[in-house]
Amino acid sequence: MLPYVVIAGRPNVGKSTLFNRMIRQNKAITHDRPGVTRDRLYGTVRIHGQEAFNLVDTGGLILNNQDVMEKEIFQQAAEALEAADLILMVVDAREGLTRLDEQLAVMLRQSNRPVHVAVNKVDGEEKSTALMTDFYSLGIDATPVSAAHGYNIHELMEEVLSRLPEGNIEHDQEKSLGLRLSMLGRPNVGKSSLINALTGENRVLVSSEAGTTRDCVDITLEKNNRRYTFIDTAGVRRRTVIYDDLERFSVLKALKSSKRADVVFIVLDALSGVVAQDKKLLSFLDREKSPFIALVNKIDLVPRSKQGQLREMFVRELGFCSHAPVVYTSTITRSGLGGLISLAEKLWEQCQVRIGTGELNRLVKDATERHQPPSIKGRRAKIYYMTQAGSNPPEFVFFVNNPQLLKASYKKYLEKQIRKLFKLNMAPLRLVFRASRGDKLKK
Repeated sequence: MLPYVVIAGRPNVGKSTLFNRMIRQNKAITHDRPGVTRDRLYGTVRIHGQEAFNLVDTGGLILNNQDVMEKEIFQQAAEALEAADLILMVVDAREGLTRLDEQLAVMLRQSNRPVHVAVNKVDGEEKSTALMTDFYSLGIDATPVSAAHGYNIHELMEEVLSRLPEGNIEHDQEKSLGLRLSMLGRPNVGKSSLINALTGENRVLVSSEAGTTRDCVDITLEKNNRRYTFIDTAGVRRRTVIYDDLERFSVLKALKSSKRADVVFIVLDALSGVVAQDKKLLSFLDREKSPFIALVNKIDLVPRSKQGQLREMFVRELGFCSHAPVVYTSTITRSGLGGLISLAEKLWEQCQVRIGTGELNRLVKDATERHQPPSIKGRRAKIYYMTQAGSNPPEFVFFVNNPQLLKASYKKYLEKQIRKLFKLNMAPLRLVFRASRGDKLKK
């Protein structure tokens, strides 16, 4: 495994900007407001086209702070530092050396990990001498950089690499992230708690305060010689209640992250049922043909006498996407969590299926003989043949004399036949109906 370099420092010194610059992605949200980064964020730094080391972004550290949220952010950072092979301490050259910088430097040196200082917001060589002077008193090797403008970033990465044990560069092909699993849902439905329960670690900050998660956090898990990457996303609220520009950006990133996941877990609240925003998210996933599993969380808070009625309600509300599995979960009792990853594996396998044209055309023949397309104004649709055009999700193309003669109910019938015969009970399917070339020429 690649070594871990952990970025640390007080709030608003440019840690997330430096993180994005070093991994060459806009993965961490950056904002002028202090305290935007709350969870650990993970990325991989590549040097000369090869993987060199893992990079971890942490929330701003404030020592001796009594605020509960700040304490939890500090705990998240502390856990990351324990696993670090090197700590990259970031300071602000424009503000100069502060008392908090000095305290953090002492604490980081006591961690018995190598420490290197990145003096950020140095915009060029001509300014570095004057801006660097104060930071030499820390007694730690330092490199002047500008995360915003890219000054000296390559030199910083080379310096960090030189202080790591030899053999860090990964010469093989880029390691797979494994199955990518995204958590999507409204704020405070338990997405982060579910990830912590599934990974067995407190990898994501959990709070009763809605909106705690702002970045889309990637967490990698190794289990049974398989790798899984969980993507925790910001809670998605209705547009009318999103006033904060930072939260609006978080919501857009959440939806975008759900599209890059292999399987999406959409988390619903057992107590509030399927509300309007849940239906919008479900419709979004259904429209995008994203493989997803509905997790009805906090089932432990529902009395046993009412759970049967509750399940009937969720089945009814989710009827428009009835192929999606529904699992009732609790992070307290761990109900429903045991087989969740294996269920996601099975769903993903269904999405990769490839079916031969011969088998598909036998299905067309049997289905149309069993139930012909209904006649519309004396005309009846005729299906000539079908083929599979792609996978993930499986896409089937039907060539017919006139697609307008096929009613929605008959299309649904054909979808059910495909699901039944080829055991595709969970995967989203895309059915396309096209006029054959010959029929187009006749027109």
